[in-house]
Amino acid sequence: MDYIIDATNERLGRLASRIALQLQGKGAASYEPNHQGTLRVVVQNASKMVVTGNKSKEKIYYRHTGYMGHLKKRTFQEFFASSPALVLRKAVFSMLPKNRLRIPRLKRLTIKP
Repeated sequence: MDYIIDATNERLGRLASRIALQLQGKGAASYEPNHQGTLRVVVQNASKMVVTGNKSKEKIYYRHTGYMGHLKKRTFQEFFASSPALVLRKAVFSMLPKNRLRIPRLKRLTIKP
């Protein structure tokens, strides 16, 4: 079964938390925390999400290449312009519980820009 969400004019954080709850299966009557759940989530129009305040200019995404002094950073505007689906995926990834079920749950998420 698919849970379809339209991301037009939705806030990034609120949308990510709603997706994370559905991926865990908390909306189902048969919810068990040690099972990954069966619901697939499909997000449409991810490029039409919004953030409030100055987050678009001030929020920074960091990554490290592994070499000394190679800490790379990108602002939200740069990252969102290149891949809005990846921005939402990273937000949902951070909101899922940190256990062995995190990756299988995230695989049931489909994002269409």
